[in-house]
Amino acid sequence: MALLLREALGDSLRRTRVSQSRTLREVSSSARVSLGYLSEIERGRKEASSELLAAICDALEVPLSDVLFDVSGLLADGLDRRTDMETTAADTAPAERSDDGVTAEPGLLAQEPRMVIPAPAAQALAAA
Repeated sequence: MALLLREALGDSLRRTRVSQSRTLREVSSSARVSLGYLSEIERGRKEASSELLAAICDALEVPLSDVLFDVSGLLADGLDRRTDMETTAADTAPAERSDDGVTAEPGLLAQEPRMVIPAPAAQALAAA
C-alpha cells in the first residue's frame, strides 16, 4: 500500500516533535491547534492546510521546507519511517487466509470489520 501524503507529513511532524522531547500539548498550545486535531494530523488521519502546517512548523521551530524535504524523501522511497515502537506485527506477518480461502496482504483481514456469529447460530446456519 502506498504511503499517503498526509501520513508522510504526520510522520515527519511527529518524529520532529519527539526528537525535541516535546509533548503534543506543548506543540498544540504553541501552534494554537487543538491537541486532538494535532494528534490526528500526526497519525495521518487528517489533512492539514498550508496555514496549519506553517503554524505547526513555527511551533516546532523547524522550517516548513525541511519538513517538506523529509516528506519528499519518504514518498520517493515509498517508505514509512515509523519507529520500531509503532510498527505492528501485521507489518511482518505472512499473508492471511480468510475463512473463504481468499488471501490478503498482512493485517488487511484483521482491519476489516467482521460480523461474529455465535457458534450455535453458525451451526444452525450451516445446517440450513
